[in-house]
Amino acid sequence: MSDENDDDAEDAERAALNARLQKLNAALRKVDEEQAAAEVAPRTERKGFTRAMRVGLNAFSEFVGAVLVSAFIGWQADQWLGTTPWLLIVMLGLGVAAGFWNVYRVAKPKAPGEE
Repeated sequence: MSDENDDDAEDAERAALNARLQKLNAALRKVDEEQAAAEVAPRTERKGFTRAMRVGLNAFSEFVGAVLVSAFIGWQADQWLGTTPWLLIVMLGLGVAAGFWNVYRVAKPKAPGEE
């Protein structure tokens, strides 16, 4: 009889341990899911910020590039033709206009599927 009592005690203890193990696994799974959900939220927010910074820096570089290139062309043309500072002023104005056009082109909303 003592063997049966020992077997029953072992079975009861094993069942209790399995129940605790399943409870702990469920708790760990829940914590992992909560951590995964917490990590996803900041990434989506960061993704929007990153995209906005990329578009802003692209627009800035387009504008500055257009102004600097046109100013350099106007300055060189003035040096070559001896018309200082008129071609520089004209080309600088054209560069500013081209820079604003580039900023508009870069920053305008894209149609669905265009990106």
